[in-house]
Amino acid sequence: MGFWSRQRVLVTGGHGFLGSHVVDGLRARGVADDRLRTPRSAEADLRDPAVCARVVDGMDLVIHLAARVGGIGLNLERPGELLHDNALMGLHLMEAARRAEVDKFVSFGTTCAYPRVTPVPFKEDDLWNGEPDPITGPYGIAKRLGLVQGRAYRKQYGFRSIHLIPTNLYGPRDHFDQVHGHVIPSLIRRFLEASEAGDGSVTVWGTGKATREFLYVEDCAEGILLAAEHYEDTDPVNLGSGVETPIRELVERIAEITGFTGDIDWDAGKPDGQPRRSLDVTRARERFGFSAGTSLEDGLRKTVAWYRENREGDR
Repeated sequence: MGFWSRQRVLVTGGHGFLGSHVVDGLRARGVADDRLRTPRSAEADLRDPAVCARVVDGMDLVIHLAARVGGIGLNLERPGELLHDNALMGLHLMEAARRAEVDKFVSFGTTCAYPRVTPVPFKEDDLWNGEPDPITGPYGIAKRLGLVQGRAYRKQYGFRSIHLIPTNLYGPRDHFDQVHGHVIPSLIRRFLEASEAGDGSVTVWGTGKATREFLYVEDCAEGILLAAEHYEDTDPVNLGSGVETPIRELVERIAEITGFTGDIDWDAGKPDGQPRRSLDVTRARERFGFSAGTSLEDGLRKTVAWYRENREGDR
C-alpha cells in the first residue's frame, strides 16, 4: 500500500474493459482519485504526440492499455487501421513519457504477436521465431513495437519500461458485439439471444478445432499491478491461465451456461485463425508471483450473469 499511495498513475483505456478493472485495483491499493488519470478517447487522441505529452505530464507510472482491438471479423475488415492506430499510440505515448521523465512505463502486448506456428505452450523467447498469423498479424506487429521501443529506450536513455503479453481476456464489462467482439462475449450474446428466442440452431465460425487460452479480466488486472510494482526486466512476460481449451469445448460450455439446447452448426468456410494458442506462464509466476485464480467454468458463469443483468446498457 505504501508504494501505491505515492504513485501518480496514468491508465490509458482506463474506462474500457480491462482498464476499468485495473482502475478498480489501483483504488483498492490506495491510489486516490486525485492521483489517478484516466482520459477517455474522445478527449485524448493518443495518435497525436501533443495529446500524449499532455496526458503524461506529472505522472510517475503509465499503464498503457488503450488499443484498437477486436475479433477476427474486425481484423479482416480493418487491418490497416489496426496497424496504424496501435503503432502510433504506443510510439507517441512512450516517447512522451520518456521526455516527461515518467518513472515507469507498462507496455501491453498481445498473443497475436507470436508466430502463427509456435510450439505450445508459447514461451516468451519464441516471439521472434516467425511471422504472426496473417489475419491478426498487423495488430500483432503493432504491439510488438512496444517491446522493441522499450528495450531501445532502456538501452539509450535508461528508461524503465516493461512489456506484458496477455492471453485472450473475458469477463464483465467486455464488448458483447456479435461481429467485432472477441470470441467469448460474442458467443455469450449469440447463444443467450438464441436461447431466449427458442432458435433451433446457432452457426459458429470455423471448425472448432483451434485452441485458445482464456484469462478472466480481474486476474489479468491483478497481474498487471503486480508487475508494475515488482517487475523490472526488459524480458517480455506472458499473462495467462496456462490452460489450453479447444474452441469446440468452449462453445459447448457457453451453450450450456446460457441455456441453449438447439444445434450448433460449424461454418468450416470461415477461418479458425491461429491453430493453437496457449502460454507458458512460468516467468510471471517466478518473477512477480502471478498465478490466475479463476477457472474458465467459474469465469464464464460470472460473465454470463453480469451480461444478463447489464446488457441493456452494454456499450
